[in-house]
Amino acid sequence: MARLMELRVVTPEKVVFEGAARSLVAPAWDGWVGVLPGHAPFLTLLGSGPIEVDSESGERRAFGISGGVMKVESNEVMVLADRVEPS
Repeated sequence: MARLMELRVVTPEKVVFEGAARSLVAPAWDGWVGVLPGHAPFLTLLGSGPIEVDSESGERRAFGISGGVMKVESNEVMVLADRVEPS
């Protein structure tokens, strides 16, 4: 099983984060979702709240997001958020 996954967090205006990650926790529309490397394919609508990312270096990064979608497929995670703010 892979130990890292590729993650992109983007808004309509810019790429907020792009790189390898160990894990992430995000607010789905109906509750919290956690994603680890090797996660099964998954698609969800996002709600509002913090998204927490454990980066490749072990640093934890957090962003406030509002709305959008998240797709997990082939060890790649794409977060397309309506709005992202640094936490």
